[in-house]
Amino acid sequence: MGDAALVESGVVDITVQDPLVGQVLDGRYRVEGRIAVGGMATVYKAVDLRLDRVLALKVMHPGLAADTGFVERFIREAKAVARLTHPNVVGVYDQGTDGTYVYLAMEYVAGRTLRDLLRERGALTPREALDILEPVLAALGAAHRAGLIHRDMKPENVLIGDAGASHADGHGDGDGHGPGRVKVADFGLVRAVDTQTGATTGTVLGTVSYLAPEQIANGAVDQRTDVYACGVVLYEMLTGVKPHTGDTPMQVILRHLGEDVPAPSAAVPGLSPRLDALVASAAARDPGGRPADASAMLSEVRAARAALTPDELDARPATRPVAGPEDPTSVVPLPVSVAAGDGGLNRTSRLTLPPAGPAGEPPAPGTRGQKRRGPRGPLAVLLALLVLAGVGAGVWYVSDGRFTKVPGVLALPQAQAQKKLARAGLDTKVTRDYSLTVPVGSVISTDPAPGGRIRDNGTVTLTVSRGPRVVRVPDVAGRPLATAQKEIKDAGLVPGTVTKTFSDDVPAGQVISTNPAGATDRSPGTPVAVTVSRGSAVEVPDVIGESPDKAQSDLEDAGLKVVIAPDRVYSDEADKDTVARETPGGGSQAGEGETVTITLSKGEQTFPVPDVKGKNVDDAKQILQDAGFDVRVINLFFGDTVFSQSPTGQAPAGATITLWAR
Repeated sequence: MGDAALVESGVVDITVQDPLVGQVLDGRYRVEGRIAVGGMATVYKAVDLRLDRVLALKVMHPGLAADTGFVERFIREAKAVARLTHPNVVGVYDQGTDGTYVYLAMEYVAGRTLRDLLRERGALTPREALDILEPVLAALGAAHRAGLIHRDMKPENVLIGDAGASHADGHGDGDGHGPGRVKVADFGLVRAVDTQTGATTGTVLGTVSYLAPEQIANGAVDQRTDVYACGVVLYEMLTGVKPHTGDTPMQVILRHLGEDVPAPSAAVPGLSPRLDALVASAAARDPGGRPADASAMLSEVRAARAALTPDELDARPATRPVAGPEDPTSVVPLPVSVAAGDGGLNRTSRLTLPPAGPAGEPPAPGTRGQKRRGPRGPLAVLLALLVLAGVGAGVWYVSDGRFTKVPGVLALPQAQAQKKLARAGLDTKVTRDYSLTVPVGSVISTDPAPGGRIRDNGTVTLTVSRGPRVVRVPDVAGRPLATAQKEIKDAGLVPGTVTKTFSDDVPAGQVISTNPAGATDRSPGTPVAVTVSRGSAVEVPDVIGESPDKAQSDLEDAGLKVVIAPDRVYSDEADKDTVARETPGGGSQAGEGETVTITLSKGEQTFPVPDVKGKNVDDAKQILQDAGFDVRVINLFFGDTVFSQSPTGQAPAGATITLWAR
């Protein structure tokens, strides 16, 4: 997803106007636009009006807000993730309610998901796969140390930011080709390791393609459940396809239970045996054969990376399998009935699965009723049918029998959706629109909506996804800042932060570079940061204490402009009418042609000296010290009355006042 954030694995992108967009939740969060829709919540891009920052709002569907169980789980996510202060975990900032809306305020990540990357690229190189896996394991390791497990690790929950940096912390490879900051999202299924379930019914939560065998067999989950899912994700990154596939969820489940995850090299010849061993260890069917937790797996990954040669790390398969659209077995929770007192699935559990798929093809014409009838038989049958049809047609019409319900085809590929509607006797019309969440070529929405009434042989309008809308980042290098920002805005992007730096090659005030770089594709609304030249670096001369004319001459000779501040300041160092202050200061660096402000001195600041003549020496000393002066006493004839003092009138703070006593 080009303009990604905290991304739910929703499969439907409803294109009607969302009533929350433009609203302010809790008097603080202004909803800017919708990012994704999930089964439990909708994720929006929003602005925190109090702190003036962009964030993601995860808002529970209002229909679920009345269910205390859902609300408790929603709040549990906030509390669990808020405990994880890790750079590779999507942070939770706040949780609250506003009327019927229950929300989480979360970190906004500009980028895309690992699922998007796999759809675009297919198989990754081992280096790219490990660059992504290491920060994922680091994030899960932090969760495991905190006593938490994710339970729904999959490519949709791995976010990859736009910026690039180093391998070690999941920032990429530093040359602009590696992944950006990698973060693990959607701890909505997070659960404490020691939590027990006593409910009479339950749900094996997670995605079928990534469920561990023990999770399917008896509902057992621990840190090794997340490790198994990471092993499956690693296989998918190395090969571009899932290790176990099938036409139905049950087929996938049986393969998880009865078949080992195959070696990646079987799908992509030439991969190192060390990568095969890494996948085999993480995705072992027996939990005891896996690393104990994500941190242990991270150690194995780093050891494997260290043993791989550069050629093995950068090996690209001759044929790169491309990950297809998410199959229906892998985007739905797996509901189960659980025996009383059983915390998960057991031998008597009944797996309640979605239908195996659309009904089979209708029989070919002429394959039914092969037995031939005599010439009088068909005529008699035809007459009888005509009579029955005449009576039945009227009843059917009056009872609304000429209408049918629109079958559900959302998220299906266009051809499959049209085939399903044709079997229901309906024609189709196709329009196309952009979507962040629905794969290219799949159905975003229908008109009428699924379940809606339509006349027999009517036409259903399908809106089919073009994929995410993308715009080209303009190449504004060498443009003045104002011009560059206008071009960025005109392209449908958002001018982002402006950073100024010195450059010997680019004149001051012109753009050096942007992030994302020019001529790359991004989603509309993506922020574009701009780096602007300050010109060549110039060392600012120290002109404190110089006359205004001398200071101005020295600064201009250095290639700087000079402004004299209208107000003056007291100074203990600079004489009156000389330079008391310069900004930026002497010895610092400024861009050629930049302005230095100088402030002239009013001289040393003085204060009234109290008149203490005729007072007792001790009292006089106290009065002067309270006024900020030091005191020196000269006593004549051992007297204790002050008869003279110096200086009088005004003196600088801390000056010494001499008293004579007799």
